[in-house]
Amino acid sequence: MAKNSTSSTTVPDTAWLGRGRHLGPEPEQDVRRNLIALKAAGVLDDFLDLDPKEAARSTVLHPRDESADPGPSARRLFEARWHVTDDITVRAQLTTYDSENRRKEGEGVAWVLAAEAEQVWDTHWPSPATMFWPDSDQVPWDHDATSDLRLRSTNHLPKDDDELRHLLRDCTRQSWYIHVVVHEAMTPDAKGQQPISTFLPRSLRHQVVEHRGTPEQAQIADFAMKRELSVRMPRGGAVVLPVAASKSPEYDADRFTVRSVFLDGSEPTELLDRVKEFAALPRPLSAEAEQALTRLRQGWHLLTPEEELTHAQDMVTKYAEALDAMTTSRDLYREAADAAQAALAEVSGGDGTSVPTATGQAKADGGSPLNAFTKAFGRFREPKK
Repeated sequence: MAKNSTSSTTVPDTAWLGRGRHLGPEPEQDVRRNLIALKAAGVLDDFLDLDPKEAARSTVLHPRDESADPGPSARRLFEARWHVTDDITVRAQLTTYDSENRRKEGEGVAWVLAAEAEQVWDTHWPSPATMFWPDSDQVPWDHDATSDLRLRSTNHLPKDDDELRHLLRDCTRQSWYIHVVVHEAMTPDAKGQQPISTFLPRSLRHQVVEHRGTPEQAQIADFAMKRELSVRMPRGGAVVLPVAASKSPEYDADRFTVRSVFLDGSEPTELLDRVKEFAALPRPLSAEAEQALTRLRQGWHLLTPEEELTHAQDMVTKYAEALDAMTTSRDLYREAADAAQAALAEVSGGDGTSVPTATGQAKADGGSPLNAFTKAFGRFREPKK
C-alpha cells in the first residue's frame, strides 16, 4: 500500500474506517469465531466469508467494476450487516492482507475495515472493529498499521529525539487514527495507567492511539512537537495531534491542548471532550481509505432478500436492453447490406458487370460510378439526414 497518497475529499460522515495489523497466528480464524458468536447472539443480521478472487469475479451490485477487486495480496474478505436502530442498517467489509514483509517474524497480517451506515454515524453505536475482531486484550488485532502501536493501550514515547520526531510525522501524515499525547507529571499507579479510550463512546474507542510521555520527557516531547507540528506539550497535560497541520485549517492547537490531566483513574472530562470535538472535524480521505470505501459500496455481496429481488429485476432489465440493442444493430446491418447490393446492381447494370461509360457522357450525367453509389445510398437514408 502507498503511504503518503492523499485525496482532496474528506471522510464521509456516514463512514467508519480503520486499518491495522494482527500479530497473532490465526487472524482469519479469530474473525470467523467472533462473527459466528455475534450472529448466534442476534447482534449481527448476517455475515459472509469470501475468497477475495472469487468475490472479485462474482461482485453482485457492480459486476463490471474493477474497484471491487481487493488486490493480489488480499487473503480473505469478510462482510457483515447489523442494525444500530430499528431502521438504520450498517454494512461493513473487512479485508486481510499479506504484508510486504510477511516473512519477517512478528510482522503480522494487515487488515482494512470500512463500514457505512444509512445515516450520519453516531459515536455511541457499537464499534465495527468488535463486530469482526474479539474485544479481548488477548487477541492482538489492534496494532496501528503506521506506528505499530496498540489502540487499546497506552504507548510510551521513544526516548530518542530522532525516533520521536519520526513517529510524530508518521502518525500525523499517514495514520487513519486520532493520536493523543498525554504527559505524566509523575509516574501513575495502576489506575492512572488505564488508557483514556476506555472512557470514550464505543464507536470512537477503537479510533484513538494514546501516547504517554514519562515525567522526564516533558522537555524533549515539547520541543519535538513544537518543531514538527507547531503544537506544545504542557507538563502534566495532553494534546490531540493534528492530521497534517498545514492542511487542516479547522485545527486550533490551543483548542485541542489540555493543560492538566489527572491520571488517577477518574474520567478526564476535558480531554475526552477535545477528542470528541476533534473526531467531528472533517478529516482527509486518503487514497487507500477511499479505495476501501469504494469496495464496500461497489463490491458488496451480502444482500437482503429484498435487495436480491431488486438486483434480479435490474439484471433482467439490463439483459433485455442488451438484447434489444443487439437486435437493432442486426437490423441496421441488414439494411446497410441491402443498400449496398442495390447500389452495386445499379452501377453494374443488374448483371454484376461494370457498364462502360464515355468520359464525356460521364461528365454529362454528373459524375463517375462513385457518384452512382452515393446517389443509390441516398435513397436509403432517413429523410432528416
